[in-house]
Amino acid sequence: MTEQDRPGNYTRDDEDKGERLDRHWNELLQELRLAQTGTQILFAFLLSIAFQDRFQDADAFTHDVYAATLVAAALAVALFLAPVSFHRIVFQQRLRDRLVPIAHHLASAGLVFLIAAMCGGVLLALDVVLNRTVAIIVVAVVLAWFLAFWYALPAYVRRASKND
Repeated sequence: MTEQDRPGNYTRDDEDKGERLDRHWNELLQELRLAQTGTQILFAFLLSIAFQDRFQDADAFTHDVYAATLVAAALAVALFLAPVSFHRIVFQQRLRDRLVPIAHHLASAGLVFLIAAMCGGVLLALDVVLNRTVAIIVVAVVLAWFLAFWYALPAYVRRASKND
């Protein structure tokens, strides 16, 4: 294996700063398309729950989880759409070097709220079909699953690649 073929040595030497910013922007847009769609569907579904007769009779815990979940989904949608608005406002202002890192942080924050919304949605559904304690335990496992695959695994790979 040559030095250039080793993991962690992937480079694009022929790419200038502008091309790299354009590539990073396009990669981020592809990620946001996926995240936006799923989050918007979740948000729309959550909006419909409050108008169900059975939901009106639910206890305070369910209403509190619903409210927190709805707000988390709304914040995730806002953060995933923010780079689009940002881009529209700074379009043709030669600010891509500012846009890309800010959009990265907006998307990263959106993922945190998406995890909260997903866990809240799972808790709302499981609370109907399982004992509440069991539902909370299952949601804790789901949260751990998200954290493991969305944060711990990439952090591990990133750390391991720095040691190579």
